[in-house]
Amino acid sequence: MNLLDKINEPADVKKLNNVELEMLAVEIRRELVRTVARTGGHLAPNLGVVELTLALHSVFDLPRDKIIWDVGHQCYVHKMLTGRRSQFSTLRQFGGLSGFPKRAESPYDAFDTGHSSTSISAALGFALARDLKGEDYQVVAVIGDGALTGGMAFEAMNHAGHLKTSLIVVLNDNEMSISSPVGGMAAYLSRLRTDPMYSRGKEELENLLNRLPHFGPRVLKIIDRIKDSFKYLVVPGMLFEELGFTYLGPIEGHSITRLKEVLQRARVTRGPVLVHVITTKGKGYHPAETHPGRFHGVGPFDPETGEPVTTGGPPTFTSVFGAELVRQGEKNNRLVAITAAMPDGTGLIPFARRFPRRFFDVGIAEQHALTMAAGLAAAGLKPVVAIYSTFLQRAIDQVIHDIALMELPVVLAIDRAGLVGEDGETHQGLFDLALLRSIPSMVIMAPKDEQELRHMLVTAIQHHGPAALRYPRGAGVGVPLTGVAQPLPIGKGEVLRQGRDVAILALGPLVYAALAAAEELAARGIEAAVINPRFVKPLDADLILSWAGKTGCLVTVEEHVLAGGFGSAVLELLAARDMVRTRVQCLGIKDQFVPQGKAAVLREHLGLTPAGIVKAVQQVLEGESMFTRRKLGTREISGG
Repeated sequence: MNLLDKINEPADVKKLNNVELEMLAVEIRRELVRTVARTGGHLAPNLGVVELTLALHSVFDLPRDKIIWDVGHQCYVHKMLTGRRSQFSTLRQFGGLSGFPKRAESPYDAFDTGHSSTSISAALGFALARDLKGEDYQVVAVIGDGALTGGMAFEAMNHAGHLKTSLIVVLNDNEMSISSPVGGMAAYLSRLRTDPMYSRGKEELENLLNRLPHFGPRVLKIIDRIKDSFKYLVVPGMLFEELGFTYLGPIEGHSITRLKEVLQRARVTRGPVLVHVITTKGKGYHPAETHPGRFHGVGPFDPETGEPVTTGGPPTFTSVFGAELVRQGEKNNRLVAITAAMPDGTGLIPFARRFPRRFFDVGIAEQHALTMAAGLAAAGLKPVVAIYSTFLQRAIDQVIHDIALMELPVVLAIDRAGLVGEDGETHQGLFDLALLRSIPSMVIMAPKDEQELRHMLVTAIQHHGPAALRYPRGAGVGVPLTGVAQPLPIGKGEVLRQGRDVAILALGPLVYAALAAAEELAARGIEAAVINPRFVKPLDADLILSWAGKTGCLVTVEEHVLAGGFGSAVLELLAARDMVRTRVQCLGIKDQFVPQGKAAVLREHLGLTPAGIVKAVQQVLEGESMFTRRKLGTREISGG
């Protein structure tokens, strides 16, 4: 029997000696590669924290002690060690294990995470609650060097250092190399600073000198000045020391013996402690060590070679966006591109290579990205900020206060809009329309396919105010990419199919599902018009009202929450124009968070398919006006 088969809870990890833990690490890496090769997921980050996770589970007492994983994409090993190994094959699948920490999934998951730079704030909250309630447990935040670029992490560290509350921050640094002389000196000084005898002796010396008249305090001040100068010269991590943290490190992150030793010292140190751990991303699997970026978040792959399992097909929306942005950059030397630590994921690598001086990666700092874009725009440039829908949520105040108020010409290229699939609730792009639609001066559009995306990007670039275009993750529809991209008339939709009985207004690529539904409805004797609205703001009011008058029935379809989304905008339009007798069915995401699962599976579950649209059309044709039902107290406006 393998060691891993004997691990059902963290208490089982504590029974193993260091040699057995090293053997267990090998087994865990094999399991990680085998599972993620099939399910996809964040492989390289998890391979890099195997020993660190084992050390944490050896030293701390979960679930009484709390471990909060920043972002949470490196929690796979933690899940294996906390009773979920039998479910590990369901990782990131619909109805299976989440790829991120989930309180509802296990008592060993202290806090749900999915976005970056939140762990230290949450950990401080736990620590303060512990102290206020008179409880006794340890709180550990595990944060990567990338996540530490987020301003929220420094805000939390500044506050924690000020309060001097006991908590431990483990900095998982997988970018920097470790130098033996510096590491040895750092380890020595770490032991010195955390030794209880040293701390007690230092206090006694200070008390003695303060009792001496006149020169005692002056001598103490000189000693402190010399000590600080020496520390600035030889001690790494002085930034953390100045923030009020005891700094331990850097530590070799793949030595379980060393990790356990330092974590034990951190555990008995009063006040906030930062443990600096050096790890190798992708450790133990050659393809991931060689290409850690490619294996950070990866789809299914061949575990023997590391090569992705591909099925071909059309280019992704992201790649089409990136290619068109390069073409526009060649025409317009005022065009600049900005990303918040996602140059590859947002398709900006080609632009960065072609125009390195006009490309800016700000790190995990979405708020800064948007306000910097505002400054660029105010100074006469044309910034395009490529950002995932789920991460745009972190910078809405900057969109309102720094961009929209001044009507600055900033383009928001919102990638991963709609259902993103296996990353689950924290990453589904289902709120951007509701967040942006209420902002004055904002233009919002959604392309039905990759060719229309090219036209909309040009439209946004040529627009003299803020503009957003949202497009989904993954492959495009497969339409030909021909000709030169041309700007579209702002606020004008298009009719793709005529029909007398009902008009289906489908947003984005769901237009193609609506066209398929219309074919099925025609076979049943129902003639459905299909409209591509293109613009969520401003709406093509004339077009929508015209078809509401012609058919008396509308069905709106969107991959977005219904509250505040496209369907909501249509309902507001009808109410404003006193067309409340129009029968309307809004198909989208109800008042819920959507879990992980393949996007196609989720669409089936939510009714965002041709069959779901057919059902919605039949319901609206058979039912009363939505407004009438609302008056009767039986509101039912959403499909899915």
